[in-house]
Amino acid sequence: MAGASVGRPRLADILAQHVPVTISAFAARVVQAIVACRTPALGGRQEVCDHCGDVRNVYRSCGNRHCPTCQTLNQVRWLEGQQADLLPVSYFHVVFTVPEVLHTLFLGARRQAYALLLAAAAETLLEVTGRRLHATPGVLTILHTWSQTLTFHPHVHCVITGGGLRDDHGAWVASRQSFLFPVRILRRVFAAKLRQKLSQAAAGGQLRHSLAATRKLLWQSKKTPWRMFIKAPFAGPEQVLRYLGRYTHRIAISNERILKFEQGQVTFSYRDRKHGNVRKEMPLSGDEFTRRFLLHVVPKGFVRVRHYGILANSAKKRLLPLCRDLLGASELATPAKPESWQQLLKRLTGLDPEHCLRCSDGHYVSVRELPRDPLWLALQPRAP
Repeated sequence: MAGASVGRPRLADILAQHVPVTISAFAARVVQAIVACRTPALGGRQEVCDHCGDVRNVYRSCGNRHCPTCQTLNQVRWLEGQQADLLPVSYFHVVFTVPEVLHTLFLGARRQAYALLLAAAAETLLEVTGRRLHATPGVLTILHTWSQTLTFHPHVHCVITGGGLRDDHGAWVASRQSFLFPVRILRRVFAAKLRQKLSQAAAGGQLRHSLAATRKLLWQSKKTPWRMFIKAPFAGPEQVLRYLGRYTHRIAISNERILKFEQGQVTFSYRDRKHGNVRKEMPLSGDEFTRRFLLHVVPKGFVRVRHYGILANSAKKRLLPLCRDLLGASELATPAKPESWQQLLKRLTGLDPEHCLRCSDGHYVSVRELPRDPLWLALQPRAP
């Protein structure tokens, strides 16, 4: 049946059948990668059990950061690397959002606008911490562009240390344990910074909108609420890691949220934030679902997760050991040699992916490479 999936529907099933007529070359490659993931199109290897002779084909993953099936192990590896940067201090979660009136500026120049948004959020936290505590905090910013219903909603999730390294590097200055800064101050500083950055970008010809059109939108944004949140402090570094695991490698929608794909219509679950976070279902046509999903394809090479302050790449090797010393924290062990995906999966789940499930005694060994399927790839969606 056209427009229906067999078994549990996946994002790849929908994208394979509902590609927009007009699509950028980069977005087309993203779609192609997701549809091809773990299929004969990408090739792989043939394996045979060394005990019972069972044969299986193992196909390659696409590795694309927009693919819901390729993020789990990458997420774990990234999180274990971040663990070495955590300090024994309180951490806060801050969210900066962009008023809807400015969304058109972002859609017209995503790479430039996203970069300005991340910079404005980080600079706000650094500036306010510097003014109020005379210290430099550690800040991690994460760009998200979607709402629960896949509409365009650019916002930044930030994790910031409760306090920072004093300006003279002689002490760690802690913030209050349960309170960071007044929301009204952060909101005012952030709004001013983002408006200034967008105005300067328009003046320099970096946005698709003219300077006059940009200034008009920026003026309208002054009459619109700028929503931001400071959530309760994390209970400890372990909770910080759990939080980061939920946000850093998240894509607009996971396969688990896709409930049905029948007769060209997709039904997915979402949480209604305006009505008590109740879980609801939303039906969309396959074309509209795909259109919304592609709104959240990040520009090629764009870095969604960035570090600032004492966590900046240019500073952390020098400043983090100093902060640990000032806080009386123990020296962290040097990370071990990176594990293979098979070793990592076995450590996390206790399951050996090379163990034969048919006979329970043998292990699969690779016997030959399976080439990519050029015919299949030639049939995949490409930019017009």
